Order: sequence, then structure tokens, then C-alpha cells
Amino acid sequence: MAKENFEVNKENREDFASLYEDSLSAMDSLEPGQQIETPIVSISGDSVFLELSGKSEGILDRAELADADDKISVKEGDKIKAFFLYSKNGEMHFTTKISGDKAGNAVLEQAFESKIPVEGSVEKEIKGGFEIKIGDARAFCPYSQMGLRRIENPQEYIGTQLTFKILEYSENGRNILVSNRIILEEEQNKRVEELKKTLQENMVVTGTIKSIQDFGAFIDLGGVQALLPISEISRSRVNDIQAVLSEGQEVEASIIKLDWQNERITLSMKALLPDPWDEAQSKYPVGSKHTGEVVRITNFGAFVSLEPGLDGLLHISELKGDTWQNNPSDTLKKGQKITVAIKSVDSERKRISLKRGSSEQEDKDYQKYLEPESGSESESDTYNPFAELLKDNQKNSDKN
Repeated sequence: MAKENFEVNKENREDFASLYEDSLSAMDSLEPGQQIETPIVSISGDSVFLELSGKSEGILDRAELADADDKISVKEGDKIKAFFLYSKNGEMHFTTKISGDKAGNAVLEQAFESKIPVEGSVEKEIKGGFEIKIGDARAFCPYSQMGLRRIENPQEYIGTQLTFKILEYSENGRNILVSNRIILEEEQNKRVEELKKTLQENMVVTGTIKSIQDFGAFIDLGGVQALLPISEISRSRVNDIQAVLSEGQEVEASIIKLDWQNERITLSMKALLPDPWDEAQSKYPVGSKHTGEVVRITNFGAFVSLEPGLDGLLHISELKGDTWQNNPSDTLKKGQKITVAIKSVDSERKRISLKRGSSEQEDKDYQKYLEPESGSESESDTYNPFAELLKDNQKNSDKN
């Protein structure tokens, strides 16, 4: 029985080895433009050597895998996808994209049929898009196919070297239509798939501000952009986003929403700040007086900021006075400092009800007025009806 198992295992190993050799041998008869996925055997000098078969080896230009700092993210044993270009002196040459100096008409046509990326130089802006030079050929890239987002300044692309995919190739290379957008979308999709494995809601991340709009800032998170809404920047109201954030600035924020289906990530810097409502009950007891700033006026009252992120409502009924004309703006102005008293605090619903309050100095002056002067007649000797009225009003105010 053991002998039979040994024979079966031996057969399986031989079959597997045979299939593996067949797959490698098949690489000896590759067609230009054909894509393979194979391990890296070694990295030496300017070349990356790919595993093919015992008869030949694949060579890939190291520069294709290097970043701007000449660093490569792959290592020996990693599998990569590459396109076969040509065979010379027993060496099979591969590429991950076709550069301009290799871009003859035959190669470009093969790149179109095999969907191989090509490198090109953005020469100038023409009607509807850009003229792209790929080797000796001229191609057209529409505005809609350049970059991932709407182009604000076309001139910033002129003179740049970018990667494209050929969407149309005809008339022996006289009519070539290319897209840079497809390349960027493919790269972004790969990054998204990687980020899906690591990013979670409520996770704290660090990113760089790429652009600022009136409604918020777009933050780069390793190649994927997230939105930081203006309402999530601070506990206090932000009126001018440019005054608190700038392009290129590095920020730390919490992920408050992940929508992979629509590729939307929403961030919050505010979420990392202490919530003032947690201590609102103890910090602002009913009846206590505070100085605040009028931050918003509505037809039903005025909102007064007691501290960043903590606004109370001074209802219109609390504003009635000699100058009141059924509109809070008749008595208050945005930015005005006023003294208010706390009527109620609802931390769960994040609501504070306010009423007008006298300032500390007004209270001191009031009390001083009510106090009899030293050496004057006693209260029982002299009756002051106006003082008595003020006292009654003070007692009623304290009860409320």
C-alpha cells in the first residue's frame, strides 16, 4: 500500500513538473505584445531578469519599475505582468509600457491590438484636446481623456511625459487616439483595492491637501483622494477655509465615512477634538452667566457662541424691548459680544436655551445703587419707591 502511494505521488510530481516545464516552454514562442505573468529571478544593474525557461531568459528595463527616487517596490521572487517586445541573441525583451524610442508604426499597432501602455510627450494644446508625440508618430488625446478630473489649466500638461493607452489606430498610424485617463483609473483601482484591506471607519489617517474648494479640501491618502468638508475642520464655525488650510499642508483626520461603491472617503479633523458637549451640563449650570458672541441671526432668534463648538439659542421672545420690531437683527448684530444667562442645557440633543443677562459690571453697579450709603438715613426712615421697584424686579428675575 505504501509503495502504491509512493508511486502515485511520484506520478503527480512528475505531471506537475511536466506541466510547469510546458508552461515555461510556451514562453519561447511568444508573440510581440503578448502579456505574461512570471516571477523575477534577479535584479542586477539596469536590468530585471524574468523566469521563462531553461533555454532563454526575459529581460525588463529596471527603470520601468523605478519611482522618481530610483527605488523599486518589487524584489526577487515577486510575480509581475509584462508584455513581450522582441527576441535578440537568445534574450527575450519585455516591457510594462512602450517608450517613445521603441514606438515604430508596427510596435504602435501591436500596442493598440494588445492594449500595451505607451509613453508620449504632450506637445501642445489643439482644438478639443492635446497633440501627443509617441516616437515619430503624432496622436490626439481629448480633454476628457487627460487626467482623472476636469482640466482647470491645460497648459500645465504641456511638455510633460505621460503614459497612454491607444484607443484607436488607423490609416497606418496617421490617425491615433490615446487616453491617459484609462491608465490613471487602472492605477487608482489598484490602490483602492489595497486601501480596502487597511482603511476602516473611525481610523485616524494622515494625508496631504491637494486642492481647496469653498465646500472643503481634497486630501491625498496614498494616491486616493478623500474629502474633508468645511463643517468637519473645527468645532468652531469656519467662514474662510483658505485662512485655516493651505495646499501641500499635512493634516491628521479621522475617517467618518467609507463608500467604496462610489469611491468616496469622508474625513473629519473635528472628530479628533474634544467634544465640548460632554461637559456642558457641569460647565454651564442653569442660571449662570456668560459672555458670548452672536454668530448667527434667524427669524426666530439669535445663536450665541459660548465656546468653539458650543452655541446656545437666544429666542426671539427674550429679545423684546423698547427697540424690538419683530426682528432679532433690530437689537443684535453678528459678531456682537453680549452677556447671557443659561435657561436650560440638553447635552443629548445638543441644545442650550439662553436669556439676556446683565454683565458683571452692571450687577455691581446695580447692587451698589441698592445699598444705602454710610451715614445715611436707615431704610425704615426714608422710603424710595424706585429702589423698591428695582428690588422687586431683581427678586422676580432670580426666580425665573
